[in-house]
Amino acid sequence: MSALAVLSRRRRAAAWLAPALLAAGCQARTPGGSAAKPPGGDAVVAAIDAISRSGRGIPGPSPDAEARTQLGRLYDAAGHTPLWVNVRGTPRPVGTEALRRLARADADGLRPEDYAARALDSLARQLSAQAEPDPEAIARLDAGISLGMLRYLRHLHTGRVNPRSIGLGMDPPEDRHDYVVLLSSAVREGALDEIVRELEPPLAQYRLAREALARYRSRPVDSLAERPLRFPLPLKPGQPAPDLAALARRLLYTGDLAALPSPEPLRYSGALVEAVGRFQARHGLSPDSVLGGATLDQLNVPLAWRAHQLELTLERLRWLRDLDNEPFVLVNIPMFELTAWSSPQATGSPAFRSGVIVGKALDTETPVFVEEMRYLSFRPYWNIPPSIAQDETIPAIEKDPDYLRKNSMEIVRGQGDDADPVELSQGALAKVSLGQLRIRQRPGPANSLGLVKFVFPNDENVYLHGTPAAELFDRNRRDFSHGCVRVEDPVGLAEWVLADQPEWSRDRIVATMEDETKSSRRVSLTRPLTVVLFYTTAMVEPDGTVRFARDIYGHDERLDQALHLAGSP
Repeated sequence: MSALAVLSRRRRAAAWLAPALLAAGCQARTPGGSAAKPPGGDAVVAAIDAISRSGRGIPGPSPDAEARTQLGRLYDAAGHTPLWVNVRGTPRPVGTEALRRLARADADGLRPEDYAARALDSLARQLSAQAEPDPEAIARLDAGISLGMLRYLRHLHTGRVNPRSIGLGMDPPEDRHDYVVLLSSAVREGALDEIVRELEPPLAQYRLAREALARYRSRPVDSLAERPLRFPLPLKPGQPAPDLAALARRLLYTGDLAALPSPEPLRYSGALVEAVGRFQARHGLSPDSVLGGATLDQLNVPLAWRAHQLELTLERLRWLRDLDNEPFVLVNIPMFELTAWSSPQATGSPAFRSGVIVGKALDTETPVFVEEMRYLSFRPYWNIPPSIAQDETIPAIEKDPDYLRKNSMEIVRGQGDDADPVELSQGALAKVSLGQLRIRQRPGPANSLGLVKFVFPNDENVYLHGTPAAELFDRNRRDFSHGCVRVEDPVGLAEWVLADQPEWSRDRIVATMEDETKSSRRVSLTRPLTVVLFYTTAMVEPDGTVRFARDIYGHDERLDQALHLAGSP
């Protein structure tokens, strides 16, 4: 039984009663428990009835048709009596808590102005100071809090931006909640905190990112630390350099240096070198402590933008559907990293971690989506996609007729691993161009997919796989693929994925991958495994260390623009 539908066993009957009251439009008891209107309440009731139905005069963005319908349902159930304040305009405890929640919406990377938090607080103060407040003003305050909370709860649960609107291949989670019923129950039971906690994404990373955002915002502004750094580059350990005190101040500000050195350093050495190495490791750079152009660029990023990257992370985490507290694999594209988790709420380190290579930023970006891994293919064939065959493979064959043999490739007719080979000819290549034949690479150490492929069927024809080009993992920026994700440690990933099939030990996995006497072998999973191809440039380690990545695909910029343009629906 959902905690959102039933706040507790003690409140079961009340929670079940709310939908019936809302559907019937019956007058419910006031939040204080009395059905009778207090003196002076008739004018407030009439004002609430008019304002909630029209949506006019409520502080903040004008409600759309759906929001007006929700307000009407909410106040129909309450007999058009105030929910958050009394008839004198004084906030009840639950109203005070609602105003506090709206004012602090930025703690979750949301915008208090979307919920008219300042205007509502100002109106509440004005009404509290008046001996005989205007009933219409009381109604505007109460309806404004209701509208703000309805928006806030929805944004908290599913985000402010639909990822499809910025070109991503995923939908926000299906929202089955009736926010009117939830809010009505929360007001009646005084359980607003409980509702908010339940609607927050149940992800350990969400809590970590939220805590990190609070830490970044709590740092006092230091204009000297934010001053752009300039050094003769590259600056290597042991070299003298001017203005190293400014570098130390910046590293103290970013949290990578424990204390300012004394006296002022004249050489780049000691604690400064170690701090730069830590900074580089957190920002996806080689931790060699050499201060080069890439490191200096990252040092000069304002701390306010780092905090905003955490806000973008919180928004993206709200897009994820319920992962059912089951194991899952997460590929963070701009961090070139794969992690495997026992559950979304796991608080420790990931069960498995590996570097990855992702799609090229210019033309073959790895897509963002969530799918279910169904099986592994050991010693797979690589069925060359038509676009690659047309743009790369056919021109290479025409230039070198021996190209197919050199690369263990063949032209085949039909689908499946048992497809019949076809002799190379101009006619065969023409049929490949028309999609009547295809080119594939046979299994083996030189196969572009490596020796194992992890398959989660999807419209993009993207999957995880090994690679023979292991040397590319030595690079910091690793967007080299045609869109699929190459895994640095495919054996370790296969071992984790098949952990519930004890017959597939690590030794057997390796032996199967290296057995040249056999062709491709498919191993089905005992149950589907969620794979999340994700994109975020800020992530937080379990110990609180915040890591940042470059926005290789420009997704941060597009999301930032969408958030600025997004009106409150």
